[in-house]
Amino acid sequence: MSSSRSGYHHGDLAHALETAAMQLLEEKPAQEISLREVARAANVSHNAPYHHFADRNGLLKAIAERSMADLLALVREAIAASPDPRAALHDGGGAYIRFAVEHPNAFDAIYDPTVCVPGSPTATMAPLIDGLEEALGEAALGAGMDRPEDAVGLWGLVHGLGTLCAAGHFPVEVALAGYASAIDRMLPASSV
Repeated sequence: MSSSRSGYHHGDLAHALETAAMQLLEEKPAQEISLREVARAANVSHNAPYHHFADRNGLLKAIAERSMADLLALVREAIAASPDPRAALHDGGGAYIRFAVEHPNAFDAIYDPTVCVPGSPTATMAPLIDGLEEALGEAALGAGMDRPEDAVGLWGLVHGLGTLCAAGHFPVEVALAGYASAIDRMLPASSV
């Protein structure tokens, strides 16, 4: 049998490969996904991924970027749907925590320092990181947290709670309640 698959007619190989990789990510960590496995899942030849990814690290970067785009979209949607600034802060952080718990492999892929090197993100990842910082920062500012370091503290809070919860240290309800309690204490008295 030939290594090429009969019936290979993907109009958008890149999209098919990334979709297959993201489906595999729901089942296993990014570090366990191979280019050959992605090819098999996308029903293409084992060499086809090399037309889109230079190597396995290229695949891992694409997985991390797509995962970050998904996280950012969820956080932005939660903030936009909130009735007031305080709720936006609660809901945006809650979306972040839920993403970490519901998509732990994607969450880990985003923050894998061997894939997204701190201080040196890819051209695709950099605006996504900026977008997440901006979304959380604007939510914090809108709720009355007006110091630049407030956004960093907020990100650390939701990231830490999401990480601990995804690892099984406590249920998501406890993480969300802990986040809400901490935010309520951090907010200026005038906004509570």
